Amino acid sequence: MPIIDSNGIKLYYEELGEASKPPLLLIMGITAPGSVWYDHAKEWSKEFRCILVDNRGVGKSDKPKGPYTTAQMADDCAGLLETLNLENVSVAGVSMGSTIALELAIRHPKLVKSLLLMCPWARCDNKAKAIFEHMMVCKARFRPEEFSHYIQLLIYAKASWDNEETVKELAEGREQDAIGENQQPLHGLEGQAYACINHNVYDKLASISQSTFIVGGEEDEFTPKWMSEEINAAMPNSEMYLYPKSGHIFHFENLEDFNKRALNWLLAH
Repeated sequence: MPIIDSNGIKLYYEELGEASKPPLLLIMGITAPGSVWYDHAKEWSKEFRCILVDNRGVGKSDKPKGPYTTAQMADDCAGLLETLNLENVSVAGVSMGSTIALELAIRHPKLVKSLLLMCPWARCDNKAKAIFEHMMVCKARFRPEEFSHYIQLLIYAKASWDNEETVKELAEGREQDAIGENQQPLHGLEGQAYACINHNVYDKLASISQSTFIVGGEEDEFTPKWMSEEINAAMPNSEMYLYPKSGHIFHFENLEDFNKRALNWLLAH
């Protein structure tokens, strides 16, 4: 279980896939450790050396008091890639991870070969800021299973809630979160939330030359599709696909299709 020194903190990461394969850095979203990538990385590691990182503030990485910035977390990832002697790396980021990926491409362009941006945003509007502010309040006041329920309501689309099997699985997930080990501390969540609120790279998007695939859900209420559309319109070498009847967690709601679609794009770019 490797832990390295990067940008002033201890950063935890895991690898799936052979070291001889092309590298793929996977950056997870707010509240989530890198292990949440497993259902994707198990497939992608057949073709890539998948590097799963725990962002600062969560998992087994250090959790200093914030606020954090997405630029700071991008520098964390840059330190990891430099420690591994890697450059020209494919980078996938989901939600907050996509904002970190954008900053990585802006701040360390030689490290980034291509970008897979999942439910991304370049800047927050007032509603997005209010959601992150409310998330901090909920984390402070709710029991772990209640906070988990709140997050589920944010990220799953109506089609998932209408599926009784999915509803059962979500309930089981909340039960596990009630007793889970290594839960994210409040100050870790707050540090990440402030990074999300203050992220604004809209004016720099045109400078990102790497091939970019933007993927999201048509019914995402957390990071609505206008956010993806704004990035796609501003970046010179991007393309976009939005899954119908899908929310912020479209990549699990359409797991098999997304894994194949993303893998094919990554292999081609």
